Amino acid sequence: MTDSILGWMLGGWEVVIIIVAILLLFGGKKLPELARGVGKGLRIFKKEVQGVKDELDEAINVEPDDEEDDTDKKTTDKGKDKDKDKS
Repeated sequence: MTDSILGWMLGGWEVVIIIVAILLLFGGKKLPELARGVGKGLRIFKKEVQGVKDELDEAINVEPDDEEDDTDKKTTDKGKDKDKDKS
């Protein structure tokens, strides 16, 4: 299982044929532009994945006592709003 899936499925000639096909389809001038677009997309994707990981870590590390205090504050705030509406 040390080989990757692509390494197992694609040999040397298959990779060469794929590269030649990409060159024929996109041309030499479009490849750098295409690579820049893919690079930007990957950077954005990595940044978003890191953001989700950070949010999950924060959610896991929050102490349960803090959450209960926040819930109590929200319910008392709602009760105050209702009292204001009745006046």
